[in-house]
Amino acid sequence: MASTLTVDVLIAGGGPCGLMLAIELGRRNIRCLLVDAKLGTAFNPQANATQARTMEHFRRLGFAHEIRSMGLPPDHATDIAYLTRFAGTELARLRLPTAAAAPQAIKAMSGSWSAAELPHRVSQKYVEVCLHQHAQQQASVDMRYGWQLTSFQDTGDGIDAWVQSVNGEEQLNVQAAYLVGADGARSFVRHELGIAWGGATGFKRKFMGGKMLAVYLKAPDFYARNPNDRSWMYVVVNPELRAFIMSVDGVSEFAFHIQMADDAATEALTEADARRLFAQAYGQDIDIEILSMATWMAGHALVAESFQQGRVFLGGDAAHLFTPTGGLGYNTAVEDAVNLSWKLASVLKGQAPPALLDSYPLERHPLAVRNTGYARQFADSIGLFEAAPELEDDSPQGEQARALASEYLNGHVRREFNIPGVTFGGRYDGSPTIVGDGTSAPPDAANTYMPCATPGGRPPHAWLADGRSLYDSFNFEWTLLALGPDAPDTQAFEHIAQSMGLDLKVVRHADPALLALYEAPLALIRPDQILAWRGHHANQAQAILAQVLGYGDTVHGSTTDTAPTA
Repeated sequence: MASTLTVDVLIAGGGPCGLMLAIELGRRNIRCLLVDAKLGTAFNPQANATQARTMEHFRRLGFAHEIRSMGLPPDHATDIAYLTRFAGTELARLRLPTAAAAPQAIKAMSGSWSAAELPHRVSQKYVEVCLHQHAQQQASVDMRYGWQLTSFQDTGDGIDAWVQSVNGEEQLNVQAAYLVGADGARSFVRHELGIAWGGATGFKRKFMGGKMLAVYLKAPDFYARNPNDRSWMYVVVNPELRAFIMSVDGVSEFAFHIQMADDAATEALTEADARRLFAQAYGQDIDIEILSMATWMAGHALVAESFQQGRVFLGGDAAHLFTPTGGLGYNTAVEDAVNLSWKLASVLKGQAPPALLDSYPLERHPLAVRNTGYARQFADSIGLFEAAPELEDDSPQGEQARALASEYLNGHVRREFNIPGVTFGGRYDGSPTIVGDGTSAPPDAANTYMPCATPGGRPPHAWLADGRSLYDSFNFEWTLLALGPDAPDTQAFEHIAQSMGLDLKVVRHADPALLALYEAPLALIRPDQILAWRGHHANQAQAILAQVLGYGDTVHGSTTDTAPTA
């Protein structure tokens, strides 16, 4: 007879979303079981860009420096270059700091790029190893790779599920309070719930729309035989083919992707075909070792119609599918986990009502629609660009075509890769757990970001006089910033938080510049580093804390749940 395991949260899927969820819940002593049919973390490179906001979350958890040490060597270029062939004529380039230079470079930046971290170019296969190590360190987390979810039922009081080893030799009954489906694009959880995709798919473009061949390969001579400056990512634009390649280890391993014709018989592609296509993209014959190859479809901008059904939640690729332009899929998945984890923990610990969990789909669904929309814009920008037939000709017409392509592509690379607005500008305006103050944030724009203390978004960032990031002073759970030399009394917040069992830390900064940045002396920061409320005094502390925990709109007098009293 199969044994039974009782946990608080069952997580289906061990990719970035599931692993991040396990770390966040484990840090809060929530009992979790994570299952994934794979025998270990990812072998193939998959996503290759960790955005700055994701790095800020890794910094919050204490391992951003570990992530930044992974992937490319510290002094390897992180540029993005557009060329006629990988070893052909360069058309455009965006130069970016190396991993070694990033920690100091970010301290010199301001405005749109006022942040605790810069992006990092690292393959998901390395990120997953780091996340797995940190999830394993959590005493309350049980991770079982080579296991899969085979059935589940939401009984109303909990989840009754069965998991089984992929070899079929073992099975386990799991009793959980909640289930999170972070089990990828072909999510078993989403399928069983009958949740359909919304959005759009099937976009056809010259590039990033239709059939793509992905090859994970070794090319030891790639750099030595390439006359162009070293880059992290090379994009081929010419009338014959469209392709891109990213360095995985900065030495010899690469992730190569090439657009295939719609009528191409991709199922019959051989390694010889892959070698031929790579040589065409490189511009000359070059020896490669193929580690793996597969086909995939570009042109998705899909978001699940619902992220929650009863006690079951969706996150990551189970909830949204991106065309990878802009590198937004994996980063959106990480933020799903960051948003959901503290809410699950608050409900499970009795600090908040189950209604708090309703804010997860209300907050994350619009963000997924926003982010898939941005990825679609970037894909249109590069995929609909027509490469002139004479682009590679050694002629005045070829020279003119390259000049026109260079002008366009230098604009495009900044539109797709200099995106502080996408990275930092996601907001939860309208969420019932955000206490609005009547102000509005600046318009959402991909390439510009104006730090803003309007509740519902990322707290404005600053570097402190001692060299720390302002974020480094935040509590892991709740933070109440008391700003300026004459900050108001905060005892009401402290007293109410203690009575509610909340871990609230008052952080005082007397610097007038921070008071000016936040435009109020008090600012309440959620565990996911979202600004939930700001104000000038603490006389509504009880109502404010009740609303941000899901007890209803108690600040303005209409409550839907019974708010706690001190």
